This record gives sequence, structure tokens and C-alpha cells, in this order.
Amino acid sequence: MTAFIATYPPLEQVSQVNNSIVAFHAVLEVSKSAAAEPWQVALWYSSGTAPGNGQGWAEVMFDPSEEKHQPSIIHDVTGQISRLHYTVTLTVESALMFTIKFRQGPDHDWRWIRDEQGLADGLVIIDQGPVQQSDTEDLPDLIHGLNPDLKWKSRMSQCPGTRLWTIQAPVDSAKDENSTFTDIPLGVPWGQFLRWFALVRSWTPWLAPRHGKTKFGLDKDAVLCSFLSPQGKHLVFLGLSGLDDIMTLFRSDDSDQLVLHIRNDHTEAGFGTILVAVGDNFESANAAVMYEARSLVAATRLSEQNTLVESEISKEMAALDLGVKPQWYENWYDGLGYCTWNALGQKLTDEKLLKAIDTLAEDNIKISSLIIDDGWQDIDYRGEGQWQYGLNNFEAEPKTFPKGLKALLSEIRSKHKNIQHIAVWHTILGYWAGLSPNGKLAKTYKTIEVVREDVERRNLPIDGKMTVAAKEDVKQFYDDFYRFLSESGVDGVKTDGQYLLDTLVSAKARTELINTYLDAWTVASLRHFSSKVISCMSLSPQIIFHSQLPRNRPTVLCRNSDDFFPEVPSSHPWHVWSNAHNTLLTQHLNIIPDWDMFQTTNIYAGFHAAARCVSGGPVYITDVPGEHDIDLINQMTGTTTRGRTVVFRPSVLGRTIDQYVNYDDLSLLKIGAYHGRAVTGTPIMGIFNISAQPLTEIVPLARFSGVLSSMRYVVRSHASGKVTPPLQPGSSASLLTVSLDVEGYDILCAFPLSAFDSESRGRVWVANLGLVGKMTGCAAILNSGFEPLENGRLFIHSNLKALGILGMYISVLPELSVLDDFMATIQGQPIPPHTVSVSRTDEHVLEVDIETAWKEMGLESGWANEVEIKIYFPLEK
Repeated sequence: MTAFIATYPPLEQVSQVNNSIVAFHAVLEVSKSAAAEPWQVALWYSSGTAPGNGQGWAEVMFDPSEEKHQPSIIHDVTGQISRLHYTVTLTVESALMFTIKFRQGPDHDWRWIRDEQGLADGLVIIDQGPVQQSDTEDLPDLIHGLNPDLKWKSRMSQCPGTRLWTIQAPVDSAKDENSTFTDIPLGVPWGQFLRWFALVRSWTPWLAPRHGKTKFGLDKDAVLCSFLSPQGKHLVFLGLSGLDDIMTLFRSDDSDQLVLHIRNDHTEAGFGTILVAVGDNFESANAAVMYEARSLVAATRLSEQNTLVESEISKEMAALDLGVKPQWYENWYDGLGYCTWNALGQKLTDEKLLKAIDTLAEDNIKISSLIIDDGWQDIDYRGEGQWQYGLNNFEAEPKTFPKGLKALLSEIRSKHKNIQHIAVWHTILGYWAGLSPNGKLAKTYKTIEVVREDVERRNLPIDGKMTVAAKEDVKQFYDDFYRFLSESGVDGVKTDGQYLLDTLVSAKARTELINTYLDAWTVASLRHFSSKVISCMSLSPQIIFHSQLPRNRPTVLCRNSDDFFPEVPSSHPWHVWSNAHNTLLTQHLNIIPDWDMFQTTNIYAGFHAAARCVSGGPVYITDVPGEHDIDLINQMTGTTTRGRTVVFRPSVLGRTIDQYVNYDDLSLLKIGAYHGRAVTGTPIMGIFNISAQPLTEIVPLARFSGVLSSMRYVVRSHASGKVTPPLQPGSSASLLTVSLDVEGYDILCAFPLSAFDSESRGRVWVANLGLVGKMTGCAAILNSGFEPLENGRLFIHSNLKALGILGMYISVLPELSVLDDFMATIQGQPIPPHTVSVSRTDEHVLEVDIETAWKEMGLESGWANEVEIKIYFPLEK
């Protein structure tokens, strides 16, 4: 008899709880034909964080759950499956290990979940409370065997509930053209740990997550590491790079030690710097090291050598048009974008490009931004591949773009008015091998020849020489380049291959060129494009800390992970997984993480679409012309009153909420985001099945980002359309049973409820659900409010950024008549009655089809770009 069981707290993970009285919940999925059998479920447990721990193992039986204490079902089971619910409560002193066994009845053998589902023991730890600045533990107490050769001191943390230190490790100066490298053992975090997490340099441009349990081992150099103690505390380490041309990373050794790996490009000896923070939760400790890093970087940028660059940035910032407009502010990345890369490939022509844009228009896909990727430039095609090609000239390739860039873009803009922004691609050095040594640009600007390390992941034996603009002319090169692009009609750039600066072999070239190129690019992009840029292949440590951490410039888009590879099926779940983990770091940078383009007809298309929607970043597609999933595009986007296509970006970036869960664990990836103001905003959770088998899990409402235990919410599933009854975090009913098939995904939104007392109806709960049918339709809400009127009616008002179907949760809706009890207006005019109805998926949800109403009423946007909806209904019978 096949059966599947899910528990909360979950198995194979470490769960931190605030109360010593812990309720264990289990959901057993069995065939309907066996549901009436006397199934039994038992909890097998031991006190402590190691098996037995001197206490031995004990057993306690689960009891069947009463219906009112069962988790809310957000997804129905498929096929001939029934769910059985069980619960048991235990008192936990400090920590408890546990596993589950179950059987069909007293006459059957017990079946262990480790054998049935491959799930290892779970661990519950009682939270000991926040770390205090007055705690007596110091760094040597937290890092066992702390290397005495290192200099460390306590710092004032900017995050409550954390403590912070800096550690400096000496490193010799570079010798002539050769950088100096040194590896210095640091010590063992906590002496022993339960779990660890790291962000490593998967290769030079990118970061990717790594995880482990009690054995620490890194396969790549890491930028950030975190360790969970047996007492549930988090110790986070961050290596700083770029200060005095020194890069500080982490490695491991065979004895679980954290090892510092330091590179010095400078002509003077110096120190590698790391930051260490301890806290009772990962997010606080992580924020503590990132905030301190920003302070240290800001201090160095005030030095004499950086004064000129900083003044230029300030000048360009002041020149930006920041005027207040009578409409919601719209960024260039708030629209739907289209990129040519996977769609049209590297062999671009003006004919291919024009045909692709025409096809989008024919399919009524109104993109707002166009990114012309690699393939438009005039390059020399020397050597044996793109890594040896250099840029000849600023103008487009004359053979494939014979009209020139300006004429092409003028034609696009005149024919397709919906395209408001056009960006072009180039690398930080011009092209992959910089400038063509015999081209026009090399004759115009002073150049030097530099040598790079092998740049391909396969380390192909290629010529590593590149011709690039010399330090003296980098600023002029960028100013001329971007002036040409701007005059040609380009208003944004995707600047790729920034990691090439980190592949330079010569220490002298690195010190002269890395920051010079980064600063010249920043100033020129501000001057000519008002920061409408995408920074790409730039998650190299020096770039992160030099260009992306400072706050004295506009926020820009930055690619957050390795590429989207449509032809590699196994890459799709990993792509989303990596982005969700990388954002744990990039959420603290002065960037908006860009999770890359994707195709809407790929087997994982919906998976990618949902991930982009919860990411808080841009949404742009790279569909082959004519191959589109219109329904999926409509789930991601909406049309404004002015006919523009916009996406719905949550105001708080999406990132994983399970920092220590491994990719190979049988666990759903949970991405937490949030939209709106504190308290009144909407917590969001994207859930994704990255495993190769269907999964069911129990997810507490309390794990949604930003929920408050004092409030009540309804949770809506985008996939099923189901809406829960009112839930309060911490109660048994506030657990959610979610089930996803292979490649499955969903977006759950927890909408805060407002309560109004009625003498005849009792307590009435209402919540604005935003645009239902949109993946993150909650982010369409610009403002919303509820007000009881003196005439006994409840007044609901809402302003939205796009058209669609507005959902409103009303607990007493089944008692009301849509036709007789409701009055709704749009832009102050009565709405057609047939556009207001009760949802087919939930009888408590009122739906207002404002898109249909807008069209039928012939409304126009006027001076605003918002939609104003007002709804009235009686609180009393």
C-alpha cells in the first residue's frame, strides 16, 4: 500500500520554535479505498541535537485531528487519494530529534519514513531569545581555535538582536606584475554546527548556493558563509573585497575550519577584512554584516583618490529629472520587456529584429522595453570564437544593419508606439576581447594589451591577450560611446562581461583598470541613460563592493544568477533555486536583482514566470517569434489605462526563507516576498517543486514574510483560486497543506483582514485581493481602505495600477445579493452590473471586471494613470 506523509515541523530540517510546548502535525495521503483502515502514526523522538544524547529514544502516538484543528487545504489532492490528519503535543526542553513511523493498522508492520521517503530525522530547537550587546560571549567563544595571528575587534551593530566584529588578516604586497595570494586558517564556527550555507563563486561572473550539515566543505571560493549552532544561533561571515585592491574569500579544510583566501593586487602590504555577526535569526545577522560593509566602503570612497569620481556621480544625480508627477511613478523596468538573445540568437540582422517585433504586435503582445542583445555590433571576427573578437566601431555591423542603428531604431519607434525604451548590449570592454587592435576605435583612443585568464568554463586553450582602452582614455571612450548610442535613439544598455576585469592576470592592470572602468561606466550611464542599465556578469567580489553596495546613486538592474538555458531541462529548477538564494546577499545591494529572461513556451515556462513575478525584479521574455503563451503572459502582466503593458513587482524582493535546506532535500523551495506598507501590506510566498517527485508539505502562515501574530488573514492560491477562511498565525488552522506535482509551482498571498461588527450579521471580515488571475495581483494595489458610513454601509475604495478583475473577500458575501446589495463605481461612474459577480472558486469573493467595464464604458485615463474603484454594501440586514 503506497502512502505519503508530510509533517510539521518538517523532517530532515532544523526548526526553531519560540515555545517549549510543540504541536506536531502529520498529513497522511493514502488511496481512498484504504482511507477507512485504522491507520496509526507514531512520533519517535530523543531529547538533544544528537541521536539519543544520553536520553534514549521514546515513542508517542499521534491522535487523529479534529476538523477544526486540521491544516487548511490550499490544494486539493488529485486522483483517488484521501488525506488523514494527525497531531500530538510534546514539551521540548531545549532540542529534540524526531522521525515518523506509520502503519495501516495494528496487524500491519510499522513503516519508517526514512525507508519510505528517504527523509532523515528532523530537529526542533527552542529559540533562546535575541542576542544582546551585553552578552559575555566574545569572538573566541564563537569561533573555536580562532587564529591568534588575526586582529579582531567588536563593532556596534546596526541590527537589533545581533553582535558584530571585524577580523583583519595580514597579506604581503604584490610583487611587480604578480598578485600575492595567501590562505590563513580562521577557526571552526561554534566548534560544531548543525547546518551551514554559503554563496560561492560558481565561476568568475556568478554566485551560487552551497549547503551542508555537520561537515563543512566548499568546492569553490565563497563570498558569504553562515553556520547554525546547536542552540539555534546564526554566525554569518562576509569577506570584503576591493578595499585597497585586496580580495577576501573563504575556503575550507579537512578539519571543518573556515579558511581565508586573500589576494593582494596592491604594491603595499595590507589586510584582508571579514565581518562576522551573530544573531538569533539568519536575516538579522546577514543584514548586520552587509550594513557594516556598506559603512566601511562608504568611508573609503571619501578618500582623496575617489573625490573626483564621487563628485561626478553627485553631479549626474542632481541632473536627473525627479519632478513629482500626478500619477504613480513608473520605472523603465515596470513594463514587459523582450530580449533578442534566445529568441533570435547571436546572428542578428535588422530584418530578423523587425520581423520579431512585428510578430509580437500581431499577437497583441505589447512590450514596453526592447533589449537588442549580442549580435548587432561591428566586430572583427579574429581568431577562433567570440572570446577573441574585438570591437571595430561604435556603429552597428554594416552588413547586417545597413541602415545604421539610428535609422533602425527610428523605424521601430515610429511603427510600435508601445515600445518606450530600447537598450543595446555590449561588454564592459566593448566586446568579449575588448577592441579590435586594427579597428577605428583602437586608432582613436590610447590602448594597452592585457592578458586574461582562461575565460570559458571548460578552460579551452585560447589566446588570452586583449586590446582595451587604456586608463587615461577609458572615461572618454565611455562618454563618446554612450553619446553615440543616445543620439542613435538608444536609452539604455545591458553591459555584460563585467567579470572580464577580474580575469586580468597582471596586478598592475587590475589596480589601474578595474575601478577605472567601473567608475567610467557608472558616470556615463548616469549622464546619458539616467541609470537605465542592466549590469550583467558582474557578481564578482570587487564589483559587488565597489559599484553595487554604495547608495549614492540610482538603483540599477543587475543580473542575479547564471543564464537561463532553455535547452537544458535540469537547469530550470536550479536557476530559480540559485536566484532565490543569491538574493539573500543581493537584497542588501543598491540593485534590483534581475532573474534573467525566459521563454513562455518552455516546459518550465510557468515555473519561471512565477519566479520572476515574486522576485521583485524585471520581467522580460525571449520567445521565438510566433511561439508565445498568451495566457501565461496575461497572468504576469496587466494593461494600464493608457494601454501600456506593466508587470506587478512586489515592493520587497523575493528570497528563500529556508537558508539551510539543501537542493537535494525533498523540500519545496519557498520564496518569501512582501508588497505594500508594514502591517497593511500583503505577505507573499512563492512555492516551487524542484524535486523529481510530487510533494506535499505543511506550511505555517507564520512563515510568510511580514505576517503579524495579532492579525488575521485570508490566504489565496493563484494556482487553485482557493481562499482560506480567516486565519490567525500560530493557530492549528493557520497551517496550510500544499501539494505540487513535478515542475509544479504556486504563489500564495496572505491578505490582511479588516473587521467590522454588525448587530445583525456579527463580525464581518473584508480584504482587498488585488487583481485576481494575476500571479502577483496584490502588487497592482496602489492604495486601499475600508470605512463604515453613517447610513450603515461599508465603503471600500481602491486605486489600481492596471486593468483586470478586482477581487474582494467579504466573509458575509453568501448572505448578500450582488444585484440588490452592491453599488460599484469606476472613475466615479456606476459600473455595468454584469461586470460584478461572485467568484466561481470561492463564494466569499466578489469579483469586479474593471477591464471589461472600462472598455464598455469608453473611459479615458485623463491626467492620471490609475484606476479608481469604489464599492458600497450594507453591513446590516
